[in-house]
Amino acid sequence: MESTVRIIVTPSSTRLPPETPGSVVVSGSHSAIFTVYLAARGRARAAILHDAGIGLDEAGVSGLAWAEKLGMAVAAVAASSARIGDGDDLMRRGVLSRVNRIAAACGVTAGMTCREAAERLRDAPLPVATPEPREETRYVHEKAEGRRRGIASVDSVALMTVQDEGQVMATGSHAALAAGEYVVKIRPRLSIGNDASMGIENAGIASLQALGQAGIAAAAVSSTTARIGDGRSTLLEGVISALNREATLIGGKVGMKALELARLAAAG
Repeated sequence: MESTVRIIVTPSSTRLPPETPGSVVVSGSHSAIFTVYLAARGRARAAILHDAGIGLDEAGVSGLAWAEKLGMAVAAVAASSARIGDGDDLMRRGVLSRVNRIAAACGVTAGMTCREAAERLRDAPLPVATPEPREETRYVHEKAEGRRRGIASVDSVALMTVQDEGQVMATGSHAALAAGEYVVKIRPRLSIGNDASMGIENAGIASLQALGQAGIAAAAVSSTTARIGDGRSTLLEGVISALNREATLIGGKVGMKALELARLAAAG
């Protein structure tokens, strides 16, 4: 008998449709805790996300173990196999790199295609618990004073607000095209994200050029130096691995500390 459980494909866990409850979500987001939390909050049955190259402290897949506490099956697709921020690409050519124990009990394994895994997860058990609400993760590191701009961090680019226009923002999000769509709406002075190991076709930094064309300075830190999904880590630990022309005009360089670049942007 054919399963009636939906498979929902989305570029980001921040864009889940109303029909998410009880479905299998294939999301282009990284697999750190916040984005897995969004899928769990949406009452998804199971989720497949991107491993973002795994990165520092294995932050790119940290949501898999976290989801086990809820009884939720979650798997991650290898950055070398599909573009981050592109759920359709995960379904088309993604190959799994990690699975949690609940997904494994459904017959899902590393090395399996995302499409096959999504089909198997239609039979996953519904989570046994809903997650506790997570507070908005915004930190003001340096306040705006006079002509000097403020510096703040958020764990997800989706948490930027209109108050961040013209300010310096560090986010825990990847710097793929899907993240850039949020940044261009807010128009900060500088946006710094995580390069998600860059991955196939350099998808992890694909937004930098597009943001530059919109006149927005943007950079990414290496996923080996900062935990993806953690805006404070981006700002305080990250080392710049890529940046656009607008960021170089501020004084940015590959190998520079993110905080140094942020302070240059705040002063300019």
